[in-house]
Amino acid sequence: MLQTARAYGGMVTAPHHLAAQAGLRVLNDGGNAVEAMIASAATIAVVYPHMNALGGDNFWIVAEPGKEPVGIDACGAAAAQADIGFYKAQDYDVIPSRGPRAALTVAGAVSGWAAAFEHSRNAWEGRLPMSRLLEDAIYHAENGIAVTETLARNTAAKLDQLSDVQGFDEAFLKNGKPYEEGERLILDRLAFTLDQLAHDGLHDFYRGDLARSIAQDLERLGSPLRLEDLERHEALIVPPLKLEIAGHDLYNMPPPTQGLASLMLLGVFSRLNIHSVDDFAYVHAVVEATKAAFSIRDRYVTDPAYMDVPATRFLSSKVLDELASAISMEKAAPWPAPNNNGDTVWLGAVDAEGRTVSFIQSLYWEFGSGVVLPQSGILWQNRGISFSLDEEHHNHLRPHRRPFHTIQPALARLSDGRVMAYGTMGGEGQPQTQAMLFSRHVLFGQSLQEAVTAPRWLLGKTWGEETTSLKIESRLDSGVIEQLQAVGHDIQTVGPYEEMMGHAGALVYHTDGLIEGASDPRSDGAVAAC
Repeated sequence: MLQTARAYGGMVTAPHHLAAQAGLRVLNDGGNAVEAMIASAATIAVVYPHMNALGGDNFWIVAEPGKEPVGIDACGAAAAQADIGFYKAQDYDVIPSRGPRAALTVAGAVSGWAAAFEHSRNAWEGRLPMSRLLEDAIYHAENGIAVTETLARNTAAKLDQLSDVQGFDEAFLKNGKPYEEGERLILDRLAFTLDQLAHDGLHDFYRGDLARSIAQDLERLGSPLRLEDLERHEALIVPPLKLEIAGHDLYNMPPPTQGLASLMLLGVFSRLNIHSVDDFAYVHAVVEATKAAFSIRDRYVTDPAYMDVPATRFLSSKVLDELASAISMEKAAPWPAPNNNGDTVWLGAVDAEGRTVSFIQSLYWEFGSGVVLPQSGILWQNRGISFSLDEEHHNHLRPHRRPFHTIQPALARLSDGRVMAYGTMGGEGQPQTQAMLFSRHVLFGQSLQEAVTAPRWLLGKTWGEETTSLKIESRLDSGVIEQLQAVGHDIQTVGPYEEMMGHAGALVYHTDGLIEGASDPRSDGAVAAC
């Protein structure tokens, strides 16, 4: 088994080793945790292009000793022209999942980098220039990346959906076929774009020459997005949601993310009096708490500007007590099978001063809309397809409305002074995996790497999967699986280390300066430390 990594000088964990190394190089050059994360985020947009890109969104939780954590919400809104009538007039009953009409929301990722960069400069005296922070990403885009197994496999698996999408074949196919694992993939147009951002500034993406290029390409291809949509976008600085569990303070992002569900899940689980890990009671309790949290999420969570009930209401002791009391430990509750897919990366960074970043970046589905802009080489997300075209739906499409997000980074301040940053990709699996990581490590004392490596399960749909059953890795004790089936869980046993379970990671900063880190064996990731 992988061992928990330990160091004192700083640490980065990422689901691709080159992204972790990019962050480490920044730490070694005197950069702080935010600067390291910008370098890692830009690099992973190059080396894991099927999972995230400059054309996606991201969310941050940034913490430093002695102060409340800060949230950065870099979620793009729907285009001004994107309304229900726009799609109905073209005979669509649902928003197309691929192609230019799936590219209907502004990409917020670069604005998140910019907001974090400003925070680093103003609050942490960050001094490294953007040209230095994007150095690794530019290098890898120019010189080529070694195609990973997951990139090769997902290109082949989704080729029937993407081969006719504008720009996809030129960017990600070789003579009309997917690149094979280990082949060199060069992203030269993206390298030029990153270089332009490094020298002209990140705001050029929204209000400069690059913005005009992006808008021209999107309009020409048939997207409803226009330059005005890019120009009105700004990342938001927001207070994270907070919940106290067993003396520990847990933080996650507010709507439009499902961070509320992640906190509610652990809040409900903590009330079920579970005293051991990985047995029937533990797994059943996490699964049933997931159903309870998702019942609230799927009814209420959307763009907070359209929510009638504040998210904090659902974190009250009264609500959590009621949800926990409705759970039976002898029978599985019915599962309504909501439909949420996701394709994402989570990364974490801690510097020697204990400043900590929990970060997540996404395209929504693998390769997002599939649209690669011809001038800039930017792959655009399809996050807006989570909107409904039914005006009665609580998350129906409106111009400038922000879409529901499955992605959300997690951070906890533990009662003994430690700080834990943790997260994963994996659609509906994200709150569940976060609950496993936190409970295994903090509540039940497993080592950090053991908690990340341990068998996982997932209720509902996730990255690359279409079924809503309870999927369980085969390494979980067969007797526990039989007990779960006996109380009514619809179980699908999968491989021992399934990518669908997410690429999780975690970092823990101790009060004496020790940093612990873990990376997921299901990914191409690594922990890089100094």
